[in-house]
Amino acid sequence: MVSEGILLGMGNPLLDISSPVDEEFLKKYEIQLNNAIIADEKHLPMYDELAAKPTVEYIAGGATQNTIRVAQWMLQTPGATCYMGSIGKDKYGEEMKKNAQAYGVNAHYYEVDVPTGTCAVCVTGGERSLVANLAAANHYKPEHLTRPENWARVEKAKYIYIAGFFLTVSPESIMLVAEHAAKNNKVFSMNLSATFICEFYTKAQDDALKCCDYIFGNETEAKKYAEVHKWETENVEEIALKLAALLKESGRKTAVITQGADPVIVAHDGKVTKYPVILLPQEKIVDTNGAGDAFVGGFLSQLVQEKSMEECVRAGCYAANVIIQRSGCTYPEKPDFN
Repeated sequence: MVSEGILLGMGNPLLDISSPVDEEFLKKYEIQLNNAIIADEKHLPMYDELAAKPTVEYIAGGATQNTIRVAQWMLQTPGATCYMGSIGKDKYGEEMKKNAQAYGVNAHYYEVDVPTGTCAVCVTGGERSLVANLAAANHYKPEHLTRPENWARVEKAKYIYIAGFFLTVSPESIMLVAEHAAKNNKVFSMNLSATFICEFYTKAQDDALKCCDYIFGNETEAKKYAEVHKWETENVEEIALKLAALLKESGRKTAVITQGADPVIVAHDGKVTKYPVILLPQEKIVDTNGAGDAFVGGFLSQLVQEKSMEECVRAGCYAANVIIQRSGCTYPEKPDFN
């Protein structure tokens, strides 16, 4: 049986404002297809423009929250997962709390006097581009984490997962949790998350990697990490091996790199194993938003049950496959995974 609070996630909770858009919209706001960026001044009018579209949908998001929701869905054990992040005291914040509760995630939000963060999800031909306006999510502080009732959640968790995006907000909180995990032989994992994290938050990312048992990412992020560190290779298998070698000195040290429709690459103990993904015809792909988050959620749902690497990857692929056939990071009531 999976114990209560076995898996803890910390990150930037964002309400996804999602809608199909055309190429003109992307050009207007200088957005690249299949990219994730932080909003600046020129992007701000975009949120109202998206919200005015008849096709708009609101979904509780943010990378880590997506992953934790998917893991919770796969596990089907109430309260197996816990999540922390910062939201505003507003209607979007209330929406977020309602959402987390409905999904069975035990969320402990730090509530601040700043609007709740949003993420514009621009969907074009099944591909997604993300523009995050962190707002309240940017205000998470270690003081919330170290409150006795919240630190108790950290102590209860045996597995901890944090997306790389949180490095832009509270690297101190990440290190507090990472050091606790190292001292208590808990499993700590992170995600490369986006090329801009690899490029502009290099030191914080490198410090955090040394504390990880598992690192996740996709091939574009892995190649960017290699480029920034002057590894002079674009070979994803080589990069995965080098990433795994950087991790915490534990018996786990594993890099897991997804490549869209190409096989998942797992590097562990100086060896690379490739696992095929479930291929879908293009017409069945509705929206790739959250596919990477869902993969990690599926993977972690088996990892916390101490299943084999093959099972972890199979569950990751299953979860990603479900999510890309739906709008946003959403799923049916129960998983059909066995």
